Amino acid sequence: MLFWIITVAMGAAVAFLLARAMMRGAQMPVADAAGYDLQVYRDQLAEVERDVARGVISAEDAAQAKTEISRRILTADAAGRDVEDRGGPPQGMMIAALALALVGASVALYSMLGAPGYGDMSRADRIAFAEQMRENRPSQQAAEDSLPPGPEAPEAAAEFMELVERLRVAVAQRPDDAQGNILLAQTEARLGNFAAAARAQGALVRIRGTQVSAQELGDYAELLVLAAGGYVSPEAERVLRATLDLDETDGRARYYIGLMRIQTGRPDITFRIWDQLLRRGPPDAAWIAPIQQQIGQVAALAGVRYEIPAVGSGAPGPSQDDIDAAGDLSVAERMEMIGAMVEGLADRLASEGGPPTDWARLITSLGVLGEPAKARAVFDNAMQVFDGDAGALDIIRDAGSQAGVAE
Repeated sequence: MLFWIITVAMGAAVAFLLARAMMRGAQMPVADAAGYDLQVYRDQLAEVERDVARGVISAEDAAQAKTEISRRILTADAAGRDVEDRGGPPQGMMIAALALALVGASVALYSMLGAPGYGDMSRADRIAFAEQMRENRPSQQAAEDSLPPGPEAPEAAAEFMELVERLRVAVAQRPDDAQGNILLAQTEARLGNFAAAARAQGALVRIRGTQVSAQELGDYAELLVLAAGGYVSPEAERVLRATLDLDETDGRARYYIGLMRIQTGRPDITFRIWDQLLRRGPPDAAWIAPIQQQIGQVAALAGVRYEIPAVGSGAPGPSQDDIDAAGDLSVAERMEMIGAMVEGLADRLASEGGPPTDWARLITSLGVLGEPAKARAVFDNAMQVFDGDAGALDIIRDAGSQAGVAE
């Protein structure tokens, strides 16, 4: 609040200085000059009369002098009247409008482009600050404890609530019952008890152990986010990373990773993740609608001029079948395929972006086809594009290792 008070006060001070300059008026010196000229010309007429009386000049010369001086008097008088007709200093309404426009425009412009609370930091400092925010953000429990009481869930039938209570007791007595925890998590989520649902789903993940699926991990992460009121805690992030370890293309997990990034000061990373999800689709995916609603603002925060693309418009990169097929081609055919692949995919990634899997696929295929220099160039570019996105960098590094270009 103090920032805005200072900003408005500075704008008002500048408006006052401009108003004072306007009050003085650029017209006033012109009016004064015209009056001065009139007085000089009148004195000259009197001087001519005195010269005639003393016999210094003839009557004929005096008449010519008086005619010229009279013409100058008329010109000066007309100039003075023109200044008066144009009006005096600006009126109060004009000054008030100027002040309002100056202060209002300044506040509006800063609200769009500025960031109150941030110092004048370099890009590296901002990235370091965002990483510090991420490392020191509140835990899951702290986030849940900070939430105000939510709206009461709609009343359910007494018979149903009795069954729910019996299910809770049964699961508490048999904590290693996977099916019981699945049913309890689903039931608590339907009732809006997301914290309880997350605990049940967490128990299921523990029971599954190494056999847990990406779907089950993703459900657990989503319940943690819902229990924290939409906040992605460190605990939720760890579960999301584990989900991506099992399925790097999991759209829901990547959506929430993007949400975490904007919550910790990296809208640029969020924009890249969400833009890739939009281009990948499918249109009926649960994360597409929320991305479409938010990505315009995220792009603005990331400093990107952006038009939302058609869902699923991104072209896929070269597949493993393409790579395998290239191994049977002649040298000339292989080089032709490499050229087409590099040109098409590299152009798309440079202009539209793409998921880390596309970059990784290109790096791997270039390595398999014996083009280490090109693979290294793509690898270095990808490392810059996904700087700060740990999950994406892991994918890129794995591809670089396979191609023999990672350090």
